[in-house]
Amino acid sequence: MLHWIRTFDALVRRLQGVFEFTDDPDCVLRLRWTRLAHPLLLSSGSFPAGTDVLEIHLWNEHVPPLPPAGADVPWAAQATHRLRRSLAQAAAYVRAQGRGDPAALVAGATILADGTTAGLLLRRLGFELCPRPPSRSMIEHGQNRYALGLMASFNAPSVRNRTGAALRRTDLWMPMRVFLDRYAPASGGEDPR
Repeated sequence: MLHWIRTFDALVRRLQGVFEFTDDPDCVLRLRWTRLAHPLLLSSGSFPAGTDVLEIHLWNEHVPPLPPAGADVPWAAQATHRLRRSLAQAAAYVRAQGRGDPAALVAGATILADGTTAGLLLRRLGFELCPRPPSRSMIEHGQNRYALGLMASFNAPSVRNRTGAALRRTDLWMPMRVFLDRYAPASGGEDPR
């Protein structure tokens, strides 16, 4: 099953335009440029349909493997360090490509921010979290099964006590100007390592 999931994931990424922007083996993010399908109202402002969006996608193969007993402090510290560094690398990439329109958004979706410490971390990293209401749609059911398959393939202990029906998606949003100021300041800022 591992080979099938990885092959299917590679196909989905290619069809969606998800790309790797660095060859750093510790980077835990891939990227995709898209546009906002519907108007969006966030605490930071309103964004019309058609707004440029930089989607961040988890690079599952690079997420540190969970210990057999589950997440512990050393694992959380390593994962957090990799995520912060990856966000800084993504922001530097955007600046270098000249794609940092301040009116754009940075976005992602996760099943890991369901009232857990991960949700607190994502807020500290500057994201606004917008939990999606529970859905019984076949599309969401399929997405949840796909997410569980990826988790099982790349980091098996992460699926412990999780079922597709219980997964809840949370959208992550950050204005591009905030993202760039925070993770790739024009003045150079700190080295994320």
